[in-house]
Amino acid sequence: MGNFGRALRLALQYRFTFMASVVCALLVGVLWGGNISAVYPLVEIAFQGKSLQHWVDGKIGEANRSIAEKTEETRRLEKQLAEAAEKDRGKIETQLSLAQSRVAAEQEALGWYQSLKPYIERYLPNDPFLTLALILLGLLVATAVKEVFLVGHTVLVARLAELGTFELRKEFFRRTLDMDVNTFSAEGTSQLMSRFTHDMAALSWGMNALFGKLVREPLKMAACLIGAALICWRLLVLSLVVAPVAAWAIRRLAKTLKRANRRAMEEMAQLYNTLDESFRGIKIVKAFTMERQERKRFHKNSKEYYRKAMKIARYDSLTSPLTEIMGIITICLAVLAGAWLVLEGETHLLGIRMSNRPLDIGSLLVFFGLLAGVADPSRKLSDVYTRIQAGSAAADRIYAMLDREPEVRDPQCPRPLARHTRDLVFERVGFAYGPGRAPVLHNVDLKIAFGESIAIVGPSGGGKTTLASLVPRFADPTTGEIRLDGIPLKELRIRDLRKQVGLVTQDPLLFDDTVLNNIRYGSPHATVEQVKEAARQAYAHQFIERELSEGYETVVGPMGGRLSGGQRQRIALARAILRDPAILILDEATSQIDLQSEQIIQKVLERFIQGRTTIMVTHRMSLIAMADRVVVMQDGRILDFGTHDQLLARCPLYQRLHQIQYEDLKESA
Repeated sequence: MGNFGRALRLALQYRFTFMASVVCALLVGVLWGGNISAVYPLVEIAFQGKSLQHWVDGKIGEANRSIAEKTEETRRLEKQLAEAAEKDRGKIETQLSLAQSRVAAEQEALGWYQSLKPYIERYLPNDPFLTLALILLGLLVATAVKEVFLVGHTVLVARLAELGTFELRKEFFRRTLDMDVNTFSAEGTSQLMSRFTHDMAALSWGMNALFGKLVREPLKMAACLIGAALICWRLLVLSLVVAPVAAWAIRRLAKTLKRANRRAMEEMAQLYNTLDESFRGIKIVKAFTMERQERKRFHKNSKEYYRKAMKIARYDSLTSPLTEIMGIITICLAVLAGAWLVLEGETHLLGIRMSNRPLDIGSLLVFFGLLAGVADPSRKLSDVYTRIQAGSAAADRIYAMLDREPEVRDPQCPRPLARHTRDLVFERVGFAYGPGRAPVLHNVDLKIAFGESIAIVGPSGGGKTTLASLVPRFADPTTGEIRLDGIPLKELRIRDLRKQVGLVTQDPLLFDDTVLNNIRYGSPHATVEQVKEAARQAYAHQFIERELSEGYETVVGPMGGRLSGGQRQRIALARAILRDPAILILDEATSQIDLQSEQIIQKVLERFIQGRTTIMVTHRMSLIAMADRVVVMQDGRILDFGTHDQLLARCPLYQRLHQIQYEDLKESA
């Protein structure tokens, strides 16, 4: 079962819940078989107008008569054997052996009835109607107790499956957070969301089915089979000759169901991807009037998932008929053989011994009832195969992602890192987003002294953001090395490094939480007063207190959607200020806000960048003016670097970028 077994082991950590569920299932099975066995006293005792005393006396009399008859037959055969010719001795010896075994069987039965008689006479009523009432009362009580244990088993199994899924979901989330940033960029979130929702639900259903029906129903079947075997085990073996064929067919069907479920889950992930893209890009969809195209795309993906789901339904539909047909064949074999044995009063069928004593009609009816009792759990198990195969396919998909190792990892022996005070050095740094892909950075050499502000400018796609993302180790260089205060970044613990880095992007992410918690994100132990002080430095305190209905306790909505772009940016800056990083990275931090908000943020930055290393990826002249040096990048290479005036005098690309920005400022004015 591979990965599905790994998920089950998470649930089996809760041993008490598992053992309690097994005990409940075992009691349900025993009571299930016991209730069916109530057919015997109803047919043989109550419906015959007898009491249990009459019944046991009759059985003792029958056994004594049978012993006397078979004892007499044994003596006659012994006498014949002594006088028989050599050629007839084999036949007589066989008859004698059968008669002797019959006497032994009847004596054993007589002993059992005689040991039972004192208890029946002492504790049970002697009236036929009261006997019937007692049997029915016992059946009612046993059924009620069985249902209590059935409820307990169902609840315990649900707890077990949910706890197992809970543990796996936590581990999956933890491992996902450990993955590289580039993994999320390359694969998107739809695949992850599909595994967190649809696949996890399928896995939970699979575990529920396995710990539930796959434990309970076989125990019910076992109770019935054991009961039938106690009545006549040879007849049971004859009835079950088709069982191996049924097991082979179901096994083949289970493998096919697993493959079909895996493909359906892949289509569901694609459906999530379509939904994610359509909803995230809703403004573009509407702006370009592409609603019709998106509907077509969704229809295509939904149709494909529908086809896969129908394939599963077709395979699943075969399970119940297959189980039922095999069950009917089993019952028919048992009825034919059992009826002949009872009607003829025989113990052999086609020369094969089937029982030691002839079966009575009551025993045969109980035998048939127990076989029918096997059929109901078999039918319920037919639903289990689909769920378990779906859960197994889901486990494969979940563990395929969970087992991946991040490319950016902590070293085995990390070096200690004090607060940054010297320099940040890029030495012949190259980077590509994957094997076989074109490099994004080529032999970048750059040294940034502590406290220096660097502005990185250049055309789109030049590698500016990629270079900045290597500092907090969102990815590692493909070639070359980056050192912080002389220590290669790969030799530092990721957590220690990132504690010294503050990041503000062009589209700051806020969580659907309060303003207070968003500012405190990354500095969870900060006091409310420290949060407010950071907000004051970011020029955010005033609008938080005056414009937001609940001040710092205002919930900003998903992605901070209840705030304007400038407000979100200032809260993001307050978050960075509160963290007090030694290295500040601004990735187009003012590109998405209005001029007034930009001027406010510029005032914040002019003070905040003092005494810390700052890397600004920008095309805004207002931020470039704050930089000590400007780095010009093109096609993944550093084309030139120097002060604003130096580059304006000697770098054609920088001159063009400056001219474009100047013209944009004139137009906006």
